[in-house]
Amino acid sequence: MFTHEQIWAAFEVIAERCGMSLSALSKSAGLDPTSFNLSKRYGPGGRKRWPSTETLARVLQVANLDMRAFAEILGTEAEN
Repeated sequence: MFTHEQIWAAFEVIAERCGMSLSALSKSAGLDPTSFNLSKRYGPGGRKRWPSTETLARVLQVANLDMRAFAEILGTEAEN
């Protein structure tokens, strides 16, 4: 299984591999440039906000990755 922190860390890895900031990655995926900010990862009362499957699909498309590659990144993050 994976955690909230691993998902967001994977997005950070993807941005880095693409030579982009998180803001640039979110813009390239057609999202608001602040979508991946640390402040947006938690809601009121500290409730975790998880990226939607649509957001994940857009990020993978921008990065030219498939789900298998994403799972490998998640696995790497789980080890760290």
